[in-house]
Amino acid sequence: MEHKKVKLMTSRNTRYYYLLALLPFVFLVVMYELLPLIMLVIDSFGLDKKPEVRFSLENYQKIFSTLSYQRAIENSLKITLISTVVGIVIAFLGARAAYTSRGKFRSVFLTVLNMTSNFAGVPLAFAYMIILGNAGVIKQIANMYGIGFIQNFDLYTSNGLTMMYIYFQIPLSTLLLIPAFNGIRQEWNEANMLLGGTNTHFWMHVGIPVLLPSLFSTLSVLFANALCAYATAYALLMNNFSLLPVNISASFVGDIKTKPKLGAALSVVMMLIMCVVILINNFITKKTTKWESR
Repeated sequence: MEHKKVKLMTSRNTRYYYLLALLPFVFLVVMYELLPLIMLVIDSFGLDKKPEVRFSLENYQKIFSTLSYQRAIENSLKITLISTVVGIVIAFLGARAAYTSRGKFRSVFLTVLNMTSNFAGVPLAFAYMIILGNAGVIKQIANMYGIGFIQNFDLYTSNGLTMMYIYFQIPLSTLLLIPAFNGIRQEWNEANMLLGGTNTHFWMHVGIPVLLPSLFSTLSVLFANALCAYATAYALLMNNFSLLPVNISASFVGDIKTKPKLGAALSVVMMLIMCVVILINNFITKKTTKWESR
């Protein structure tokens, strides 16, 4: 009996030690995430012109009634959705290729993915300017040989920005999907072949349904990654193209006058969009998980 009491006390002491070890992490979360978030939400209800006003919905009314802010939300959602969908489709094919390959090709492929996944922001924009800008290398080659669709391509538009977003979405989503493919057993494919099924039949009825939770989780990560991307868009187009992150930055570091309260409201709108996407993703993931368990 005493031995059990000593064992119970030891387990409790160990639990307390673990809790003490978590205190620095809790401190960092509270100080650098929760408190700034709370302050941001509080500031979003204030007014830049009237600091004495503590609560007002004027900033939100301005966001949803002003054409420039409406266009920023529309452009951000459009580029985010296109880059997310195209990125996940290409990433699925790349992850499947990594899953079916072995040896040096797989290791080289993963190495390239790790390198390209970290290549984003200002360096990515600068690289695209060198390659596809008005005086870029590929543009010059296209002018020499009369390749029309490249000659007419303008990097400094929403199409060019979307292409850059797709570029940095692909390696990230591929790296996220590769571990999910490890959950597909080779025996399932062999059983499918023995029963006369084709490779397409296997992926449509077995492979993709098994991967659905991972696919939707990856989609939410890609959506957040594209929606909040700032450096690439600003380096390429600066303030010439209206996006939510660019407008938020301009509110806090404007050249003429800052509008931190309005910037806080824009940030809250962007967070709400993310929350809606996460809730939808969680709902679909639960549905697909229940469907698979039947």
